[in-house]
Amino acid sequence: MSLNVADISAATKSALAAIAASSDLNELKTVKIEHLGDKSALSKASQALGKVAAEEKAQFGKIVGAAKAEVSAAFEAKLQSLETERDARVLSEERVDVTLPSTIPSVGGLHPLTILTNEISDLFIGLGYRVAEGPELEAEWLNFDALNIPADHPARTMQDTFFIEPLDSKLVLRTHTSPVQIRTMLENKPPIYVICPGRTYRADELDATHTPVFSQVEGLVIDRGITMADLKGTLDYFAQSIFGPDVKTRLRPSFFPFTEPSAEVDFFFNGRWIEWGGCGMVNPKVLEVCGIDTTEFSGFAFGMGLERTLMVRHGITDMHDIVEGDLRFTRSFGIGGR
Repeated sequence: MSLNVADISAATKSALAAIAASSDLNELKTVKIEHLGDKSALSKASQALGKVAAEEKAQFGKIVGAAKAEVSAAFEAKLQSLETERDARVLSEERVDVTLPSTIPSVGGLHPLTILTNEISDLFIGLGYRVAEGPELEAEWLNFDALNIPADHPARTMQDTFFIEPLDSKLVLRTHTSPVQIRTMLENKPPIYVICPGRTYRADELDATHTPVFSQVEGLVIDRGITMADLKGTLDYFAQSIFGPDVKTRLRPSFFPFTEPSAEVDFFFNGRWIEWGGCGMVNPKVLEVCGIDTTEFSGFAFGMGLERTLMVRHGITDMHDIVEGDLRFTRSFGIGGR
């Protein structure tokens, strides 16, 4: 831009006209860039002052400064006017009728399986146990070998276990929460009193009583002088706390590689004996793997499926209801989902 009074005046009038014609904030923003930005005529006039003779620089400097001040003032006034119009329009168009009745928002609730897990955790915490957890993607050694489950055991086939590729990673989706017991014994010295709730995985078809993903709670006690009598008393207390004070339990001889002797535990409920889970005295081989002196310490372990416990407790006949996430199922317990 040539530096003369006429050009400065023309640039000023053009800017003022554009500002006055702006109908909204976006348009005004564009006008500001065009007439007050670095590439605007008035900015170029300011830059040209460096080439003006010294005796004229002060005069032209005042003219350019006054022009920019006038345009800036006009811009601020227009900005305030348009913002006021916008706020008034928003208040008018987006007005909230505070006299309308409010609606009650939906409130979430815990799944019955989660509630049962918390109830069992609180029950055993009250007995002095602590809750131990571990990863669901587990080392094959912790899931099988450390539990005295040999390489040729049927549980270690791909028909029963989800192995993670590549197979030489030696990782599996844990088939029980027993690896948490191993981790606990490796990391802590006796006495040990823990329960281990969590999700487990087996290659089962989904039907009314089976699912490839299910929840377990296992218990482990390692201390001096622990016997089967302690195990039976613990299971009696557990069953009566969950199913009612009149519930009885019984132990049937069985076999598990990680306990010796081993037993299946049943409980008498609603006039019939119902299989509940497995239990037994911790196999000395398992204790030795974990560095526990078997001449000084012994222990028991037990494990139950939480879905099965929930089904029996509440008369649920189809496991699909528990795992499919249907809110109507949760609401039937009167829990959440309002």
